[in-house]
Amino acid sequence: MLTNDLKRQIQGAYSQFLETKGLQPRYGQKLMIADIARTLGGIVLDDNDQRHGDGHICVVEAGTGTGKTVAYLLAALPIAKALGKKLVVSTATVALQEQIVNKDLPDVRNNSGLQFSFALAKGRGRYLCLSKLDNLLQQVDAPVPVDPTQALYEEYASGVDEQTVKIYQNMVDALAANEWDGDKDAWADGVEDDVWRRVTTDHRQCTGRRCSNVSSCSFLKARDNIGNVDCIVTNHDLVLADLALGGGAILPAPEDAIYIFDEGHHLPDKALGHFAHHSRMLSTSKWLDQSNKQLAAMLGHISGAGNVDRFAEQLPAAMLDARQELDRIYPDFQALTDTIDDDDRQLRYRFEGGVIPPEQRQQCEEIYRAFDRLQDLLGKIARELEEAMEDSYCEVPKVDLENWYPLVGTWQARAEANAALWESFATPDKEGVPPTARWITVVEISGYIDLEVCSSPILASGTLAYGLWSRCCGAVVTSATLTALQKFDRFRMRAGTPVDSCYNSVPSPFDYQGNGLLAIPEEAADAGNAMAHSDSIIELLPKLLKEELGSLVLFSSRRQMREVFEGLPISWQGRILMQGEKSKQEIISAHKKAVDREMQSVIFGLASFAEGIDLPGSYCSHVVIAKIPFAVPDDPVEASLAEWVEARGGNPFMEITVPDACVRLIQASGRLLRTESDTGQVTLLDKRLLSRRYGQAILNSLPPFARRF
Repeated sequence: MLTNDLKRQIQGAYSQFLETKGLQPRYGQKLMIADIARTLGGIVLDDNDQRHGDGHICVVEAGTGTGKTVAYLLAALPIAKALGKKLVVSTATVALQEQIVNKDLPDVRNNSGLQFSFALAKGRGRYLCLSKLDNLLQQVDAPVPVDPTQALYEEYASGVDEQTVKIYQNMVDALAANEWDGDKDAWADGVEDDVWRRVTTDHRQCTGRRCSNVSSCSFLKARDNIGNVDCIVTNHDLVLADLALGGGAILPAPEDAIYIFDEGHHLPDKALGHFAHHSRMLSTSKWLDQSNKQLAAMLGHISGAGNVDRFAEQLPAAMLDARQELDRIYPDFQALTDTIDDDDRQLRYRFEGGVIPPEQRQQCEEIYRAFDRLQDLLGKIARELEEAMEDSYCEVPKVDLENWYPLVGTWQARAEANAALWESFATPDKEGVPPTARWITVVEISGYIDLEVCSSPILASGTLAYGLWSRCCGAVVTSATLTALQKFDRFRMRAGTPVDSCYNSVPSPFDYQGNGLLAIPEEAADAGNAMAHSDSIIELLPKLLKEELGSLVLFSSRRQMREVFEGLPISWQGRILMQGEKSKQEIISAHKKAVDREMQSVIFGLASFAEGIDLPGSYCSHVVIAKIPFAVPDDPVEASLAEWVEARGGNPFMEITVPDACVRLIQASGRLLRTESDTGQVTLLDKRLLSRRYGQAILNSLPPFARRF
């Protein structure tokens, strides 16, 4: 419980932090600290140090400038230590992650009087695999392919140019000189994804403590370090990946952790991505055929390791069976995609209600059984190799076992992914629960057509409720955008947070009324008429932005953004930096340089520019939003969700479409005031906000700017 000692410790830490930094207390920040302290301080542990009771989740919406990070650190760190739990701070973006590790945590530790240690936790994919790097360089340097790794590393070595080889050799030198720790993000010159992908690994390919390079493993060193700290900073993806492995595989088990989910509005969508499945049919058939051909080469080097031979001799038949089952259903799925309207830009066929017809469902069950058998055999072979690596009397050289283990792991992961997908297609949804969205996408790869089969839950609420909220010792979810239409209903539906959680929206310290203006010009058109709407934007923009040094114009569609750009006078086109022409960071950098030189600069952006970018002061004194950012109606998950809501007697437009648009509009308008001294204007160019019934509800949810319309 929240003892008097804990209260005094939190209050004292906050007072000392403010005094040392010369800051004034912020009302919203004080409320946030109090909410978090009450919620986490109410957690009771049983005799086994496990949480007893509920009410352990705190959901706090706090606008820009509240000081969220300081609030949750000061409140949660003392309570987590008192409970003997790890504090796990999770973000959605690398930028915030780095800010917390490099700035906020040191700042709190140096100025609050609190004593704690912290570390950054990343997945294997962010660290170099020294074994892969060694093998790849051997393959590149060899005059002829080096056995036994040919089948595994040939694809990695092919296409590696001299410049890439030089990067890899520099990595080896930096490791040897202790000038680099193997962390991708710490490589001074940066590294392209395709270059990095060849020299990193995942949990299926990694031999772990059995690896010959275990003493030099960058990932294991980092993982060992996080076990000894009070606070771990990570990202939503790693938290979800750890939960998918059962919890406690990389991060502390949920029962032993108190989570802080900053940028928490991203958590439901991140969870949907983790529990979705997809596979390309022809590509999978080709992989099965190629893998079958590689078996002989592999067995030539690992034959005799435990019971590998007994399981491996069953692989050809299992691979053939899986490929034949895939080939059998392909014509049926192709016939379904042939019914897609040619005007459908995405070329997707969605199964209505997520229901697979009985005949196809039976075929899907056969495919699932084939892949389940295949992944089971590969799993047994992987375990035999693991045991053989630890057997000092094994007749197969350890180096061969280590070299071939990643290939088995790669096959096993792919077989598991296919098994999960086809199980989803073969298993009807349970009554009374949100269904699964199931669809087929037509994709073009290197000149030929393939079918990508996909499934995804339409809500992550059930999975998060069962795997996270019910298990964790405690949790705080915070963001500037957790409410929609001034309610938490949308977030609760998507994230599954318990009804008895603490929900609160604390005020921002910004003077929205005095520093900002929200305007809808009389000339604004109804965005329902696309052509007239684009024409009106072309006419209005030069008038709206003529006095502004730095501004941001946000569109909901790339097509309209391009139309407006091409319709503007050439003199204006030269001032515009448009998304897609350069990277996001390059655009922001060029924009700031122009404004610093007192040259007018306008950014044209889509959804990714409506969130997570910081353009304070004169870098952005005017945000123009082209129209209400309603979701694209052809997204199969959103379409299935709307279908489900309607089937239950609800109104999908008012329950999903409008709240979702409201959140996006709040995020977009949040680009204007980034500091307490900022001033400026948000202009909405969609007349529907004034002419439609839902418009007023959306406007009431926006920050309380002064208004002109």
